[in-house]
Amino acid sequence: MGLGNEASSSSSRLLDPAPLLPHHGGDGAGKLSSQPKTFANVFIAVVGAGVLGLPYTFSRTGWAAGSILLLSVAALTFYCMMLLVACRRRLADEHPKIASFGDLGDAVFRGPGRLAVDTMLVLSQASFCVGYLIFISNTMAHLYPVFAPSSNALLSPKALFIWAMLPFQLGLNSIKTLTLLAPLSIFADVVDLGAMGVVLGEDVSVWLAKPPPVFAFGGLSAILYGIGVSVYAFEGIGMVLPLEAEAANKKKFGTTLGLSMGFIAVMYGLFGAMGYIAFGDATRDIITTNLGTGWLSAAVQLGLCINLFFTMPVMMHPVYEVAERLLHGKRYCWWLRWLLVLAVGLSAMYVPNFTDFLALVGSSVCVLLGFVLPASFHLKVFGAEMSWPGVLSDVLLVLLGLSLAVFGTYTSLLQIFHSSST
Repeated sequence: MGLGNEASSSSSRLLDPAPLLPHHGGDGAGKLSSQPKTFANVFIAVVGAGVLGLPYTFSRTGWAAGSILLLSVAALTFYCMMLLVACRRRLADEHPKIASFGDLGDAVFRGPGRLAVDTMLVLSQASFCVGYLIFISNTMAHLYPVFAPSSNALLSPKALFIWAMLPFQLGLNSIKTLTLLAPLSIFADVVDLGAMGVVLGEDVSVWLAKPPPVFAFGGLSAILYGIGVSVYAFEGIGMVLPLEAEAANKKKFGTTLGLSMGFIAVMYGLFGAMGYIAFGDATRDIITTNLGTGWLSAAVQLGLCINLFFTMPVMMHPVYEVAERLLHGKRYCWWLRWLLVLAVGLSAMYVPNFTDFLALVGSSVCVLLGFVLPASFHLKVFGAEMSWPGVLSDVLLVLLGLSLAVFGTYTSLLQIFHSSST
């Protein structure tokens, strides 16, 4: 997602329009996004590297349960996105400058509301970057097994590739303005789609050669695991208010958003199910590592690694804005940025499995950000005028989100510790 130049809060800067979106500042509908462009912008905001962990998730949940979870999470995420849109429209007269999720939090709950949104957004951004490093290092260790295995997490092949990347990341993350790197988000989606196409072709080839045994439904812990990964895969709620603000036809924004989310859900379900059906129990946490050793497979995996390598500084930028605002008087601080990059790198070294980490982030931060906060804001804004079914639905959504956060985080941590000990 793109980063603008405005001197505003972290949530506003984080949620600047996506690269395809025009900036405000002119008159006329020509400056706004048509429905096809809004559809494309939703796709860019939502689809990311997390899709590559879906086949492994299906190997845990079963192909039918995984498909149902993806569709359910997509519907619930869409509903919560529209709750935010409804809140912004309801408060438009009193607070006409609500441009981001954080602005809405400030309008609804003042300082604590903005703090809650900023905290969740920063945690999610930093977690995405941890996931990037896990993906890159695991992929490189798979493609180039040049380092000897080690029981020390700081000296494992994956960790050594992370250590090799850190000097370059420290340099990239020291750049004050990263606007020029924003177009990489479009390149990222092109690479992701290319990788998905190659993987689907390989899936069909492998399945036709020798179909493995598969199952449809897993146990309760697997379902919670699948919910976490699904929520992570659809994380993009922070972009909905800027996207709605840039839509030329705001009355049809909900329809366009729903169609885009539905398309993404079907695409995710097909990709996850086909990956699992092709490789069965042999499905790996990063599906591209199931590919063969040909040049096309290597090119796809290297392309993904390069894309995520250069996307990481963009995704870390909002983290620096909050850290520098709180700890360094809103002034640029290179050593603080370096400490944060090192913290992200060390975290990646100690997490063995890419998809396990997606489940943890999705079950904790993304559930709170995507479900609990939108329902809480909607309840605060509309509670006095809603009938009891409306109030009950918001309350139940908050309770559901909190329950998923507690139990999903617990099962994800158990899985990570189990993977670390094996």
